[in-house]
Amino acid sequence: MPLGAPFGPLLAKELREMASGRPLWIMLLILCPLIGFSLFQAVSLYGEASATALNSPGLASALSPLDGVLVPTFGGFYVGVTLLFPFVAIRVLGHEKEAGALRLLIQLPYRTPTLIGAKLVAVLAAWLIAAVPAISALAIWEFMGGHLFVAETLNLVLGHLLYGLLVGAIALFAAALTESAATAAIVTLGFTLGSWVIDFAAASQPDLLGWPSRLSLTQTLHTFELGLLSIGLVVGVFAAILGFAALAAIWLPMGVAVRTKLARSLVCVSATCLVLVAATQIRWSADTTEDRRNSFSLADEQALAQLSKQLTMTVHLVPEDPRYADLQTSIVSKLERIIPRIIIRFAGDQQSAVGSASDQSYGEVEYSYGGRSAVSRSTGTEEILPLLYGLANVPLPAPVTGTDDYPGYPLVAAPWMALPWFLGGLPLLIGGTWWWSRRVPTIETRFKSQGDQP
Repeated sequence: MPLGAPFGPLLAKELREMASGRPLWIMLLILCPLIGFSLFQAVSLYGEASATALNSPGLASALSPLDGVLVPTFGGFYVGVTLLFPFVAIRVLGHEKEAGALRLLIQLPYRTPTLIGAKLVAVLAAWLIAAVPAISALAIWEFMGGHLFVAETLNLVLGHLLYGLLVGAIALFAAALTESAATAAIVTLGFTLGSWVIDFAAASQPDLLGWPSRLSLTQTLHTFELGLLSIGLVVGVFAAILGFAALAAIWLPMGVAVRTKLARSLVCVSATCLVLVAATQIRWSADTTEDRRNSFSLADEQALAQLSKQLTMTVHLVPEDPRYADLQTSIVSKLERIIPRIIIRFAGDQQSAVGSASDQSYGEVEYSYGGRSAVSRSTGTEEILPLLYGLANVPLPAPVTGTDDYPGYPLVAAPWMALPWFLGGLPLLIGGTWWWSRRVPTIETRFKSQGDQP
C-alpha cells in the first residue's frame, strides 16, 4: 500500500455512509421521547424531594443533581445505546458486505487496520450525534434553574462515551466475523444483553459470580455514575475497545485461511488480557463529585497520607453480608485511593453465610500497621479512622471548617418544560437533517451513476 494514501477521503466516505443510513436517524427519533420521559420523571421526583428539603433545610445537603437528575436521565440514553446503537455501528461495515461494496473498498490503497480505524472514528461520530438528545437534556435542566457541577458531569459523559465506543467496537467485530448484518446484530446483542444477565445473576449470587460480574459491560458505567474517575478502568476499557477493533481487522480480509485468523486472534486476545490485568493494578482515581461522597474529609486525607508503611486489613465477612458492601463503600475504596501500600484480605470469601455463624471472629476486621494491630466490628469512619491514627501514632486531625460542607441543590421545577423540545422541536430538527443527509451521494450511488453513463 502506498504510505502516502490520504486518510481524509476515506474518513469522509465513512461519515457520508453513516449519515445516509436510516439506523442513526431512527435511533435519534426513538431517543427523543425516551430521554425526554427520563428527564421528566427525574425532575418530578427530584422536585418532590426538594419540596420536603425546602421545609427542612437540614435535608438539602442530601440532594445531589448527579443522583437525582443526571444519572436517571442518562439511564434512558444507556438503554438506547445498548439496544439500538449496535444496529448503527454494524451498518458501517455490515451494509458494505451485504451490498458487495466491501470488495471494492478493500481494493483501495489502504491497509485493513486503517479501514477499521476509519470505521471506528465513524462510530465515534455516530455516538456524538446520538448523544445530542442527552446533552440537550443537560441544557434544559440548567435552563430550569438546575445546578450542574462541571467535573462530575463531564465524568458521567465520559463513562457513557467509553461504553458507547465499546459497544461500537463489538459491533464492528461482529460485522467482520459474520456474513449478514442481522447475524452481527444478534452477536452484538448477545454481548450487551448477556451483561444484563450476568448482573442479575451476580446480584443474587455475589459469592459465585463475583469475578465474572466484572466482565459485564454495564459495570464500566457504575464507577462513573458514582462520580469516580478511575484511570485503571479507563485504560481497561480502551484496551477492550482496541482489542475488538483489532479482532475486526483480523477477520475482515477475504482469502485468508481461518487457521491463520484464529492464530492471530489468539495473540490479540492474549495481549488484550495482559493489558486488562495490568490495568487492574492501577489504583489511582479521582473523586469528581461536588459533595466528595467517595472521599474522607480533607483533614483526614492529609493525615492518612502520612501512613507510609503497609496497612493490612483482614475482613471476616461474606460477600452477601450487607456489612461487606458498607465496608467496601465507606472504608476500603477510600483507603485504597489514599494509602499507597495497602493489602485487603477478605477471609470471608472462603466461608459460607451459614457456616460463618459459629465463627466467633465473623464480622471482625483486623487492622495491622507497623507491627501493631487492632480489631473492630464497625464499618463507620467515626470509629475506624481514630483506630488507624492510633496504630500509626498520628494525632487526630483538626477539622477544616467549610471545606467539606455540601449545601445541596433543592429545586422544584415544572418537568413539562422539557416535553415540547423532546416531543416536537428536536424530532423536527432531526427529521429535517435526515432529509438533507439523504441528498448527499454515497459511494454506492456514485458507482451506480458512473456505471449508467455511456
